[in-house]
Amino acid sequence: MIKAFVTTALLALGLFVAPALSQEQPAALPDVVDARVSTTPERARLIIDLSAKTEFAIVSLTEPNRIAIDVRAANLKFTTPPTPAGQGIVASYIVEMAEPGRARTMLTLNSPAQVQQAYVLDAFDDQPARLVVDLIPDSPENFADRAAQDLAASQRAAGIDPAVAPDAAAPDAMATVTQPTEPGASNVASGTRPLVVIDPGHGGIDNGASASSGVHEKDIVLAFALKLQDLLVESGRFDVALTREDDTFLTLEQRVTLARENKADLFISIHADSFQQAEISGASIYTRDEKATDVLDKVLADNENKRDIVAGFVLPEMDAAVVDILVDLMRRQMRQQSYVAAQAIVHQLEPSVTLRKFPVRQANFFVLQAPDVPSILLELGFLSNADDIANLMKSDWQARVSEALARGIASYFDGVAAQAGGVSVAQQNATTTP
Repeated sequence: MIKAFVTTALLALGLFVAPALSQEQPAALPDVVDARVSTTPERARLIIDLSAKTEFAIVSLTEPNRIAIDVRAANLKFTTPPTPAGQGIVASYIVEMAEPGRARTMLTLNSPAQVQQAYVLDAFDDQPARLVVDLIPDSPENFADRAAQDLAASQRAAGIDPAVAPDAAAPDAMATVTQPTEPGASNVASGTRPLVVIDPGHGGIDNGASASSGVHEKDIVLAFALKLQDLLVESGRFDVALTREDDTFLTLEQRVTLARENKADLFISIHADSFQQAEISGASIYTRDEKATDVLDKVLADNENKRDIVAGFVLPEMDAAVVDILVDLMRRQMRQQSYVAAQAIVHQLEPSVTLRKFPVRQANFFVLQAPDVPSILLELGFLSNADDIANLMKSDWQARVSEALARGIASYFDGVAAQAGGVSVAQQNATTTP
């Protein structure tokens, strides 16, 4: 949708030039740098560190129940991984080269499971590219059906008639690989699950705002982000990624880059600020604008942007390309989409949480600067207000608000799908097997 909008505008201005066909040779395959598994009875996660992004595919196998994850890779750069962290769905795992150019991770299961989501993250800063695979429990019948379907698909890809050779060898996982999303393309319009990137503010040496009790903003927003991630993932409607999953410091630029390079369909930065006037309270949602809504909004945005400098990092200088007409057109489109997303979310939040007067606001937050990703910043409340602090620390309040936020996100994407002439995200996923 974004790409079509920009192309049409540039054609009208006589500025569009068709790109030349690439003459580059295929890039060398990356290495598998590391792998690890964490598991509980409710869910499990595999993370594979890579020297660069690559393609992957996943199949289910029986006797015993296993899930194989193949990636196109040149070599393994680590020794046999340890046993899984925790106990639950995954009993054990091994990573090995199945053949030249293909590394296979084999997860042996304690109980049937299905892949809830799988995605590749770009490398940034000192974090390598990563394949993330999340598993949730499944019924024995569904798992057996999926394994049979994977086997039949592999046999057909190999030119074998499944009806003639139903017991052929285990499937070749790389018979089907993921295809990269076209830059600027809408996952909603393409029929795939939208990617929501959740950004828990602050982290590491940056505590963010702090309450008089010693509670830090960075801890509150991380806990809330994890709840929201679980809800969105459990819905089966979205792919979800967090900019941080622990107490790690990321610059504002890194957060924006992570959303852009992974072609997020929505970026949500979560905060809980403070202000010198203790009576200020309530939640609000910001979209980006160079002109703040009021003095308080300007102060909050300036403080947020300055925290990188306080932490020892300098904000990047804006490249001249940001004033290019293409970027300007994309920014206008994204600001419009960001506002629509904010309105949809506020509509769902209203019955569940106290909101500030005029809850949809604008401020020049640096983290909302992506020219090609709809981006909003959610202020859950104020750590300078006693009522807000009490709410922020209650698990039932966190659950209620995160559920409302998840509904708002779903409502926004249903609207995007309808605008694009497609079906809703719910309709898409009703006929899609994870």
